[in-house]
Amino acid sequence: MNMGFRHMKLQLLFLSFLLQIGCNTIKSDPDQKDTLTTVVSETSLVVLGTIQDAGSPHIACKKACCENLFEKSNPLRKVVSLGIIDPQNNKSFLFEATPDMTSQVKKLKQFSNSENELPDGIFLSHAHIGHYTGLMYLGKEATNANQVPVYAMPRMKNFLENNGPWSQLVSTNNIAIQEIANHKEIELTSNIKVIPFTVPHRDEFSETVGFKIIGPKKSVLFIPDIDKWEKWETDISEAISEVDFAFVDATFFDGEEINTRDISEIPHPFVIESMEHFKRLPSEEKQKIHFIHFNHTNPVLNSESEAYKTVINNGFNIAQIDMIISL
Repeated sequence: MNMGFRHMKLQLLFLSFLLQIGCNTIKSDPDQKDTLTTVVSETSLVVLGTIQDAGSPHIACKKACCENLFEKSNPLRKVVSLGIIDPQNNKSFLFEATPDMTSQVKKLKQFSNSENELPDGIFLSHAHIGHYTGLMYLGKEATNANQVPVYAMPRMKNFLENNGPWSQLVSTNNIAIQEIANHKEIELTSNIKVIPFTVPHRDEFSETVGFKIIGPKKSVLFIPDIDKWEKWETDISEAISEVDFAFVDATFFDGEEINTRDISEIPHPFVIESMEHFKRLPSEEKQKIHFIHFNHTNPVLNSESEAYKTVINNGFNIAQIDMIISL
């Protein structure tokens, strides 16, 4: 056999071997975090995403915070979502149907070690793109799901039922909308209860709600989106005192990162404002607070940043994807 041909054949065989390895390897990028999933053994909350609606990298972003992310996907950058798992009753629930829902429901399945590919219910906080558009994956073009329960407030329910393409999910029974009400408790399983409550926000198409999630031993406050704390009729510090953990809106660290936008159009509480608001809380109350729902510009996404260190040094926490809390 011609030596040149033989050498080329060996190269092709080696390349084929490498491709087979690559196709069967979970982690293809050595710089990515190992995302092996822990199976929970008791009623638990898992953090499935921490980023603001439009994700990270952000569309059309030219800033340094995005420049490397377009070339390499980052498994830690998922839009804000929580999962609740009750192993005893073999049930799992998703909070928010995000654009990253395909990977988030898979991760929820892995955490719960369930045979079910889809959750037993999905809770929606409001009609902004990061919080409900993942429902599209339940339609004909994707899973063609069968009556997945979707928990929504009256205006949110009306929005889904009367606007395409969401109305098709209803008419073809891909989803079954369960109407929920302000401050009315929902018993999901013997171990899980949920109480929705309205919060002030840009309610163009629906109400905006936060959730109190109650487990057998612990409870959680989840407010991914809200206007300034002062606009809410409820005292946020009092609400935090009634739970064991609080995941709260931290879209922007301060006003400097959004100097190209009119802040009156996006009046989230800045992280620096929240820290000021909570500074007199006892340390055990501060430790309950986990900031979440970060815009792609938010410097706390970088654990080496001064902003991140400031939050931690002041006694607060920053939500991390794959975080597990026993309830």
